[in-house]
Amino acid sequence: MTASSAPAVGAPSSASSASGTPATARPAGGLSATAAPTSAAPTTAAPTSAASAAGAAYADFNGDGYPDLAVSHALASVNDRPGAGAVVVFYGSAGGLSAAGSAVLSQASPGVPGAAEAGDRFGGATASADLDGDGYADLLVGSPGEAVGGVVLTGGVTVLWGGRSGLSGGAVLAASGPDLPEGAEEGCRFGAALFTGDVNGDGSPDLTAGSDCGAGHFTGPFTRTGEPAGESRDALTGPVLGGVAGSLDGDAAAERVLLPGPDAGDPGGRVYVDDWRQGAFVRTELTGADGLTGAIADVDGDSYGDLVLGDPVDRVGRGTGGELTVWYGGPRGIDPAQTPTRLRQDVGGVPGSGEPEDAFGAALGVGDTDGDGYADVVVGIPGEDVGDTQDAGAVVVLRGSAAGLTGEGALALHQNAAGVSGAAEYLDLFGRQTRLADFDGDGAADLAVGAPGENEEGCAWFAEGRAGSGITTAGSFGVCASAVGGLTPYGAGFGEVIAP
Repeated sequence: MTASSAPAVGAPSSASSASGTPATARPAGGLSATAAPTSAAPTTAAPTSAASAAGAAYADFNGDGYPDLAVSHALASVNDRPGAGAVVVFYGSAGGLSAAGSAVLSQASPGVPGAAEAGDRFGGATASADLDGDGYADLLVGSPGEAVGGVVLTGGVTVLWGGRSGLSGGAVLAASGPDLPEGAEEGCRFGAALFTGDVNGDGSPDLTAGSDCGAGHFTGPFTRTGEPAGESRDALTGPVLGGVAGSLDGDAAAERVLLPGPDAGDPGGRVYVDDWRQGAFVRTELTGADGLTGAIADVDGDSYGDLVLGDPVDRVGRGTGGELTVWYGGPRGIDPAQTPTRLRQDVGGVPGSGEPEDAFGAALGVGDTDGDGYADVVVGIPGEDVGDTQDAGAVVVLRGSAAGLTGEGALALHQNAAGVSGAAEYLDLFGRQTRLADFDGDGAADLAVGAPGENEEGCAWFAEGRAGSGITTAGSFGVCASAVGGLTPYGAGFGEVIAP
């Protein structure tokens, strides 16, 4: 990673969380940054992930062959309108990500439709895919606080178009169906969740946009005016606040996994797997699964995508601090009767110990960090105590292998670990968002971590992955909201949302 022009992160502060709600006191705990012993895995087929479902140009906004990264500050002030929101784009290169040359985009940017208004929360959700098939990845941006026609909190989705010079211009997602969840319904917050994947196998990425009132499915390709080839509303009538798409059965069509979010009967969230057959979704509920976050990647190297679910909720009888489950794919997709792999901080060799409100699994990223052919998983633990410092946050990188995802060779990182810039502080929430992608094109995925409570503004931290060894803190650096030219933070929140 390139640290040029990157400010140091972690000056002393009493950071607040993005919501402004202080955490409850609980016993002190912590993680060391020491990696557990590891054993070599054979080189096999490269991992598959949800990224592949979004097309060859996935996350490469300027077409230079390197993935790029979008970091949101949905609470940013734009033209003195607090909470209007903005997105900062860091472009990949042979030297990795760099703060130099980053771009700030909002609804006040030239060519971006709409107007920057207080409380729009532009950047509240993001996703990437080459929507118009021009070879450049585009960025979808949710504005869940957007008012439409005077109706508050209706929400909306904007497409920012990729091109040789990066992201520029855009269109409002043209969703005209009367039954879609954004249809002038107050409080629905359309665009609160976004994810892409080619679910019908036609070669064009499709979009699912979630809200508090259900989800809309939009079939690609999309025109430059934002018109999808088709649209429909999902049968779920309640909130759909998360999801992921990727192939679980090895074919060209991605399966869609809906994660509605917590409800009174299931605080860990229900999990639905949708398979596109003969022009419609066929739905299976994973009745033994819980998940508020999800990712799809081939963690065991068998050429089938596996579903990784994060359940950050404390559970009676299932340990505290959160849990990760892995449901393995195969030629027929996921077998709902299988016994999934379960990983927590106090089992399976995972570093640390599970404590109340750690929120292990609150964020997930997938990619091959060491080039061994198995996808690895980075797990965010934003509520982790570091020493006596509450809710400073941490991440753990779990390694894939022929045996699947395990705690063997796991690496724990936080801001008091050697080589990590900054210092662990109260309510930094380091690990609230995580991503893995090969930003420097060397064959090993690199790490991006959001700490939205850092310095009461929010920061993002970047580290390089290296073939044969994985994530290293050498050369790692952080960027805080106030150091990004053209971005005006309004309280905490930078790094709360990261795409891809």
